[in-house]
Amino acid sequence: MNAHLHTALILAETAVPVLPLRAGKIPFGNCPDCAGLACGGRPTMKTVGGCRCPRVCHGWAAATTDRAVIMSAAWAPMWRTAASVAYHPAGAGLTVVDLDDTDAVAWARQTLPPTRTLVTTRGEHWIYRGTMRSVNAVRDGVDIKSTMAYARWLGFGTGTMTALPDAVRELAVKNTPTVQPAQHAVTVPALAAGGDCRHRTPTYLDRGISMAERRITDARSQVHATVYRTFLAVLSAHGRCGCLTDDHVARLFTAAQAKGETARHCTDAWTNARTRLGL
Repeated sequence: MNAHLHTALILAETAVPVLPLRAGKIPFGNCPDCAGLACGGRPTMKTVGGCRCPRVCHGWAAATTDRAVIMSAAWAPMWRTAASVAYHPAGAGLTVVDLDDTDAVAWARQTLPPTRTLVTTRGEHWIYRGTMRSVNAVRDGVDIKSTMAYARWLGFGTGTMTALPDAVRELAVKNTPTVQPAQHAVTVPALAAGGDCRHRTPTYLDRGISMAERRITDARSQVHATVYRTFLAVLSAHGRCGCLTDDHVARLFTAAQAKGETARHCTDAWTNARTRLGL
């Protein structure tokens, strides 16, 4: 039996939801629409222009403890080429503090209560019992992985696992990403026929952007997927006629960042949506 599959089955038996990873710690796309992350690289429900699976099919949301799924014919090709195994920390009731370098490790040893630890390529994973919101870059070299995130399985680690401390929860509160405008100018093609753009009525365009902002702001879960789907919808309606300005894009990015998305995630989602539409 494949070593990664064997590891996954052992973890699943201990109620740890697992998934295979490709080289580069990237999840597989579990359906044709997600091959090569064409759907935008985020766990996503059935959407217009995105993944058309009947349910969430990859990324952290695909992690499972179901032996039948893990051993299924659909997952078999992934295990044959998998580079590693990942797990959904929150699905196992855990939070991972990912310390990416020696400075971050030194900071944790001085600041955080001890718990179970694992050595990584460049630093350490500190594993706590309890779940919270996942946040990247809460300080230099430190990410928090719990809900809506996956972490690479590196072993059972050493030390006694302790309860998630307030010190870690406070990092997420104090280091919520600063809302910033779009960092890059966005260029969209003008009308091929050179005619007047039907969206240049301020009311029509502003209403559409406002609805998109509201859709992102109202998201209660699957924020990554909602942001990507919203960007895709906006670009589907306005991406080919020259309507969108940097101000419009900045409004969308600002709404997404207010929900915890980073500027990089916003840029990636926008780029993936444009690629999907051939813009």
